[in-house]
Amino acid sequence: MVWAAACAAMLGAAGTAPASAQAPAAAPLTASGVLHAGWDVKDSGTDARFRGLAAVSRSTAWVAGTGGTVLRTRDGGDHWRDVSPPGAEALEFRDIEAFDARHAVVLAAGEGEASRVFRTDDGGATWTESFRNTDPRAFYDCMTFFDSSHGIALADPVDGTYRILSTVDGGRNWRLLPTRGMPPAQPGEASFAASGQCLVSSGAYDAWFATGGAARSRVLYSPDRGRSWTVSETPVPAGDPARGVFGLAFRDRTHGLAVGGDYRTGKPSPKAAAVSADGGASWQASARPPKRYRSGVAWFPRTTRVALAVGPTGSDVTLDGGRTWWTFDDGSYDTVDCSADFGCWAAGEDGRVARLEP
Repeated sequence: MVWAAACAAMLGAAGTAPASAQAPAAAPLTASGVLHAGWDVKDSGTDARFRGLAAVSRSTAWVAGTGGTVLRTRDGGDHWRDVSPPGAEALEFRDIEAFDARHAVVLAAGEGEASRVFRTDDGGATWTESFRNTDPRAFYDCMTFFDSSHGIALADPVDGTYRILSTVDGGRNWRLLPTRGMPPAQPGEASFAASGQCLVSSGAYDAWFATGGAARSRVLYSPDRGRSWTVSETPVPAGDPARGVFGLAFRDRTHGLAVGGDYRTGKPSPKAAAVSADGGASWQASARPPKRYRSGVAWFPRTTRVALAVGPTGSDVTLDGGRTWWTFDDGSYDTVDCSADFGCWAAGEDGRVARLEP
């Protein structure tokens, strides 16, 4: 299959995989079996576009998207339950964070009151609206949780400064953090609500968010759950409202990946990926980036070098920590997420959801 060919190309001139990589893939998928894997598309029963995705396990996942749609599976994608919040049909869900099969928080993106947060404690049978934006100038993009209690959400700049919401009770209540620890935004700068990965975290305190649209694409880092931030530039091209870094992934507080490009159909996206080995303080362009725009990225569980990237024109894999990327699938996906038990999921337009399979 295409995935196997791509991985074989990455093995170099010798053309031989490690012995563990040549062994027959086992179920569930493991790091040794990733070389032989590919996306198995599931029937979600809807045509919503999913930009929010939470991989709880190989069996349980949540997706969130257009038309206020939220779906959940507990059997590996064979069946999906529509657990959408009542009355949310006009909302655009762009991010969802799930702690298990019963507890989840979903974010709707948009101007003014279109930006909202909902929480469920019973698998989506009921939802509580826990935040509604009342500032018509604010547009919330994405959120991340450090644990089941502490989380933050990101809004585009208002009066030249990004906004951060904070929760300490699992998304039941939110408060706006002071902006004195936030560096000023560049003219025209914003984050992209494209995959739920413009704001990410690793560990109990560290968080990063990505930007574009301005002269330079940047990544901002917080060591204290969003109270203070430092900023670094990335080599991913910006300089246009459609270009910049769209997705981030950190496997620990040091090693990060950034993907992006130009989201417009047919537009070139040079230098569409970058790597950081110092917690986002500096970024280096991938030697062989994805050939086209990518909006989502995720580290494969329990590895230090394997990761996946997705976008509307295909999916890529890296086996060397993001230095080189190889396309293994040409299906359209907007977001990707992996659980600790090697459950890697992707989701995108026309109700498309898939799980990585041996």
